[in-house]
Amino acid sequence: EATVVDTGGFDPSADQDLVQAVGRHVRAAIEECDLVLFVVDCRAGLTPLEEEIAGILRKSGRPVFVAANKAEGPAQEALLGEVYRLGFPHVFAVSAEHGRGVAELLEALSQAAPGAAPAPAPAGEGLRVAVVGRPNVGKSSLVNALLGSERVLVHEAPGTTRDAVDTPFSFRGRDYVLIDTAGIRRKGKVTAPLEKLAVVMALKSLERCQVAIVLLDASEAVTAQDAHITGYAHEAGRAIVIAVNKWDLVPHGMVRRAEVVAEIHDRLPFIEYAPVAFTSAVTRLGLEALFDLVDQVGEEAVKRIPPGLVSKTLGAAMERRPVSIRGVPLTFHSAAQVGVGPPTFAIRVNQPDKIHFSYERYLVSSVRQAFGFAGSPVRLLFRRAPVRKRRKRR
Repeated sequence: EATVVDTGGFDPSADQDLVQAVGRHVRAAIEECDLVLFVVDCRAGLTPLEEEIAGILRKSGRPVFVAANKAEGPAQEALLGEVYRLGFPHVFAVSAEHGRGVAELLEALSQAAPGAAPAPAPAGEGLRVAVVGRPNVGKSSLVNALLGSERVLVHEAPGTTRDAVDTPFSFRGRDYVLIDTAGIRRKGKVTAPLEKLAVVMALKSLERCQVAIVLLDASEAVTAQDAHITGYAHEAGRAIVIAVNKWDLVPHGMVRRAEVVAEIHDRLPFIEYAPVAFTSAVTRLGLEALFDLVDQVGEEAVKRIPPGLVSKTLGAAMERRPVSIRGVPLTFHSAAQVGVGPPTFAIRVNQPDKIHFSYERYLVSSVRQAFGFAGSPVRLLFRRAPVRKRRKRR
């Protein structure tokens, strides 16, 4: 598997400020990648902007593969000489529209890609907690508040804090490993390429954590990027705590906490199971309550339920709300918990491939009502029940 970071296209006819912006975007993308795929138009010829990007790439130390696109035939391939002048040895004539040369390019990329990095050994015993969120919600400030020092660079000048940093620490006598994605910070408007990198960094941290603290900004409404990052945590199966940060900036009495929670559940309905904390990284408001929830959801995520109790609960739920699929009643056979982090249950029924998502949601709700699992997504795996063979009469 590979994660592709698309920095987006750049208009060479734009003003000179764009060239400087391109440099920032490309450098930020390079920091997050193992290989660089540089796409140029072999029919149009090289632009000054592409030569600017090529100069940055040459200094990066990263392997660079050039895809000379729109090479639909020999006439276009004859124009590759100009592309080779960029000085990169790996140049491929491709046509994205017709699929020409793409297989050869992918083969070269796969051979040059580093092997899958093994999961890093725990830096210390303790629950592994990731801090994720969009730019400028206060991720690094929260980390520094927890660690008691400026361990992660925080500043307002254009720039980034790029690497996920695993740091063991103790809080109230309990050990944790904090995975801080830091995020992409830039003064003013955050442009699309940097937003994409922020999401990639969140994905990296989610791969290694047990609990994700998703930070939202109390002074702003829930945004689409908040939803995207929270959705990645949900899809990754991580236990989640929502932290509404910068709560100290909200005037007293202006809005009630219950109203904020209701808005979060309205904008992010897929994580209604996640508890919400209200924090301030600057004043340390709510940090103890936040980690009460972190401990709680961490324990809930690895809780195991006896098989007999699981079967009894889900069997009763299906009896309370029987359904038929194309005239055939859905019948329950057995159920058992088959995984933790997230809690995962295998359910044997007669028609496992035709269950509507609304009925699955009902069964998940039944599991939560019976067993809790606060803060964790619950996964259901439907399996076909064994067919009982009828005995032949003698």
